[in-house]
Amino acid sequence: MVLEKVLIFFIFLGPLVFFHELGHFFFARLFGVRVEVFSIGFGPKIFSFKKGDTQYAISLIPLGGYVKMFGDDPLSEKELTAEEEKVAYTKKGKWARFWIVFGGPLANFILAFFIYFALVSVGEKVPQTKFGVIPQESILYKAGIRTGDVLKQINQQEIVSFDDLNMIDTDVKAIEVQRQDKTIRVPIEMKGMEFITKFSEVSGPLRAPLLVNSEGKMFFVKELNSKSSSLEEILKSDSSQLELIDISKEEVSLQFNPESLNLDSKSSQVISRQEQSWEEAFKEAKLYPKDLLIKNIQASSPAAEANFQAGSIIVGIEGRRIFSFNELKSTIQNLGEEKPITLTLLNSKGTETTSKITPRYREHNGQKFLSVGVESGISFYSIMIETQSKGVLSSISKAYYRTLDGTVKTFLGFKKLITGEVALKNVGGPIAIGQVASESFNISLSMFFRLMALISINLGLINLFPIPVLDGGHIVFILLEAINRGPLSRKKLMYAQQVGMSLLFLLIFVALYNDISRLF
Repeated sequence: MVLEKVLIFFIFLGPLVFFHELGHFFFARLFGVRVEVFSIGFGPKIFSFKKGDTQYAISLIPLGGYVKMFGDDPLSEKELTAEEEKVAYTKKGKWARFWIVFGGPLANFILAFFIYFALVSVGEKVPQTKFGVIPQESILYKAGIRTGDVLKQINQQEIVSFDDLNMIDTDVKAIEVQRQDKTIRVPIEMKGMEFITKFSEVSGPLRAPLLVNSEGKMFFVKELNSKSSSLEEILKSDSSQLELIDISKEEVSLQFNPESLNLDSKSSQVISRQEQSWEEAFKEAKLYPKDLLIKNIQASSPAAEANFQAGSIIVGIEGRRIFSFNELKSTIQNLGEEKPITLTLLNSKGTETTSKITPRYREHNGQKFLSVGVESGISFYSIMIETQSKGVLSSISKAYYRTLDGTVKTFLGFKKLITGEVALKNVGGPIAIGQVASESFNISLSMFFRLMALISINLGLINLFPIPVLDGGHIVFILLEAINRGPLSRKKLMYAQQVGMSLLFLLIFVALYNDISRLF
């Protein structure tokens, strides 16, 4: 498992580093600079070969790369011959040096564009544009939109993926949604940005239609002779009968796609209700949503001290029966302080027990919250759809807007970090990137390459930061040189490089510290 994640990380990061360094290499050769080393990775070389003047290498530490150009040290006092000056980086004009430096970040933006272009032109496997839980007081609910509806059109413009929402730049007059097997047109008067904001507020994942009993058996629940739907939609169903299908725990992961199940080989039964709600009917049948199943107990937590066991089901809090883990979380957060509460648990023998437990404050990503230290066994309802391939012109347009949108959003994210709107604890390093890359790979290749494009944009923007030793810092030096009409003094360059290295190491330390903190 760990080896698989490491391999995915290398597959993910390799192209980003390669194309960044290729950008520097291309412009260096274009302007006649001799490139001595082209390396993917830092440190000792584990594989290399030489062609012409350049040594091509793969080095031990795969967290970056470098292009070593002849005469690239502005602090060097070595005298160059006339022939050497022709191929030395520092002896090239300001315009040539600008493009050599800017070539790396530029290559990252170009890579992102071509990834998006390939995805759109070939077709993608992406999550449904599905509405999450919509409260009755919501403006969307009052307009006629319901939990679980799939957004199909806005103003007669097809919506296939969440990225398509970024193309909406006009007022929203009407939308089209799919509700089970029906297509419904919903008139709605809203500004484009307002609709996108409202949609994002309720587009959180829905629970998979999975139920468990005290014995640990798991059931996939669906309407008879109908497509699958989320648990939230099942609970609001008007049907008087539902089908319960036995499935094994091995068939279920965090992202649950019912279409991956081979239902022909499964045993099933029918569950009926009379006048009660489906929630009441499930409780009566001693069936509980999978998110109430305790997956893990955190060490030294209140739950561990109370001797809670993984595999138990939380069925009540403060004498009130609950039917979702969110009910548990919201009740605990509403306490507002660390004070005792009573939880009711159902163990594997079918016996209910009550325990007094005092939630404690925890901190995660800069946010403090009350917790008892149990991890939910939740699985999310995840239906993937395959988009149709687009024509060349349409693909170019979509790829351009995706690249532009990713660049703007990434820039705004960095701005929030700098201004303190977002805590530094949200900064992730190689471990965080590796985890997200692995998760996206397991969802679909489309999501994996989408993430690669976004990280490529991040890498391009980060390298443009005006920090000495980064590409952006070198560009600032070139601009200052143009303003001063001459190179900066040796003393100023040494001081700037020292400051730049300090800032860079600080950023690396923060990212790695956050990565390690999340692990423990």
